[in-house]
Amino acid sequence: MKKSRFTESQIVKILHEYESGKSTKDLCREYGIGTPTFYSWKRKYGGMDAQQLKELKALQEENRRLKHMYADLSLDHRILKDIIEKKL
Repeated sequence: MKKSRFTESQIVKILHEYESGKSTKDLCREYGIGTPTFYSWKRKYGGMDAQQLKELKALQEENRRLKHMYADLSLDHRILKDIIEKKL
């Protein structure tokens, strides 16, 4: 996936400018982004502030870590099950 030129905090700042009354066209021209990009950001980050963004990132990191733990445990379980089946 392509890395964005903008961090999440910069995206939230741009969206706050939009909410304060700046037009979409002006914001897109000023920051060099396309209108579809702006609206996808609005859908994803709309109404968030910096604290909520931090919480979202923390939850995503925790989710990634838990998925990794589950994959490791599942693999261990499968290996142990195969060993038991071979002994019988």
